[in-house]
Amino acid sequence: MRIAVVGAGITGLCAAWLIGERHEVTLFEAEPRLGGHSNTVDVTLPEGQIPVDTGFIVYNPPAYPNLVALFDHLGVETASSNMSFSVSLDGGAYEYCGTGLSGYFGQRSNLVSLAHWRMAVEILRFHREAAALDRAGGDPSYTLGAFLRERRYGSVFIERHILPMAAAIWSAPAAAMLDYPAASFARFFGNHQLLQASGFPIWRTVVGGSRAYVARLKQDLRATVRTNEPVVGLKPAAGNGVEVTTASGACERFDRVAVCCHADAALAMIDGPTAQERSILGAFRYAKNRAVLHTDPAFMPRRRAVWSAWNNVSRDPSAAVSVTYWMNALQPLATKTNCFVTLNPHGEVAPGAMI
Repeated sequence: MRIAVVGAGITGLCAAWLIGERHEVTLFEAEPRLGGHSNTVDVTLPEGQIPVDTGFIVYNPPAYPNLVALFDHLGVETASSNMSFSVSLDGGAYEYCGTGLSGYFGQRSNLVSLAHWRMAVEILRFHREAAALDRAGGDPSYTLGAFLRERRYGSVFIERHILPMAAAIWSAPAAAMLDYPAASFARFFGNHQLLQASGFPIWRTVVGGSRAYVARLKQDLRATVRTNEPVVGLKPAAGNGVEVTTASGACERFDRVAVCCHADAALAMIDGPTAQERSILGAFRYAKNRAVLHTDPAFMPRRRAVWSAWNNVSRDPSAAVSVTYWMNALQPLATKTNCFVTLNPHGEVAPGAMI
């Protein structure tokens, strides 16, 4: 069969790679490069050219068995990583991280803060109650906000811990996470083993950046690849199959189409979508985030003792989340220069620090 694959991120690349073993595949990609969220940038530093990821960074084997199998099959080299997390609020007036007692009390004044001690108790309670919710499942309309209110969690736990962490994970405003389905939230935390006090999984990253596995997939790809060719229309072909129209005006018929892109983009491609397609694909919500690669430590917590792999340095819970990834902690970078990726910086990066 002739099969079109739309989108050349990891999903589209894998689909084209697998389907291409038995069928004739054409892979369409709107961007000039393959990889989508897997984006590695070469940074010029005193040690030379250093590859730094700005999209896909880490995974943990228990939660990603198919990705592990793919890397093993392709011979992609990986290394252990670090998934520590810190919170820095009000311009650094309140800070802590989750790496042991030394990190939790990295701001020494928190040792005498009853609210900070009480938050630790509520973190442990949340782990127990969210794990129970994960096992039980639940109504998708039952939100995280409702869950927290019904169980009378304090404002300190909500505003200083669970919402900053959720906002960092989903790259969304903290306040918006209160509307997230509670069962889905608990399931995600359970799948990633975040609801336990010990025995955390070892996170891993791709040596040389995520482009390494994109290159290996591309090397073995049996498909016609068309970059810079966005698909703008999908509709049933006369008789059978699907007509695929691109931005250039070209229209081709394929027996099947695998759409491997964001739900909103997929919905926009479909000519005359059905009510079911609108209902399913239109249910996804997205937030725009700006990612900046730099070397400015001003976007990290004020106290070096709480610096972590992920650092929520947001100042307004209703605004876009501001998270800084400390890439030297996440990847084995061959440099002494600290490299950061910040989502939605709350100010201007220092002159000369942009990379």
